[in-house]
Amino acid sequence: MVIYSVYVVNKAGGLIYQYDNYVPRAEAEKTFSYPLDLVLKHHDEKVVVSFGQRDGIRVGHAVLSINGVDVVGKNTAEGKDTLEYLNDPANYPVSIRFGRARLSSNEKLMLASMFHSLFAIGSQLSPDVGSSGIEMLETDVFKLHCFQTLTGIKFIVLADPRQSGIDALLRKIYEIYSDFALKNPFYSLEMPIRCELFDQNLKGSLEIAEKAGNFGAGS
Repeated sequence: MVIYSVYVVNKAGGLIYQYDNYVPRAEAEKTFSYPLDLVLKHHDEKVVVSFGQRDGIRVGHAVLSINGVDVVGKNTAEGKDTLEYLNDPANYPVSIRFGRARLSSNEKLMLASMFHSLFAIGSQLSPDVGSSGIEMLETDVFKLHCFQTLTGIKFIVLADPRQSGIDALLRKIYEIYSDFALKNPFYSLEMPIRCELFDQNLKGSLEIAEKAGNFGAGS
């Protein structure tokens, strides 16, 4: 079983901690001749495929590297615009690696804030008072699990749909937060968590949960 990532969101909707435990990298690399038989465009500071699919390359995949050198945002390692570089016949043949780009820090902050808003909307849409808000969202490839404390801190885990024991794991993460963040004299409430003991204990708990398929008695 796989646990993909952990997010901690404060009561104002700000992301105060994020850890990627496992990020699947579906990548494809191919050598192309001119002209390129894929349509590329700029999107969110990246160069992505907007049309054409082949050999494991899909619409939405980003250009990750050119000739073995990583692409930085919309530019090559030399600072040239990637689209301009790939539109120049003199640069061919060229080896391009495509894949799903990792979320940037700003994107993670934005998504955490959006989920905070959705959580509040879920509570307000409830036909009865005292709704807990969104506790789980399910897709075909992962489940998002959320546990909100009485003080409004949200602990979010993204995991394989078959992973069991997530409720117990969420409460274990809350326990780790209480022991190693809240009790840290240098930690300020609602601020980003930067604590080595918190990191170590969180990673250990995730490893136990993955190996066992669940976490804790009765989970």
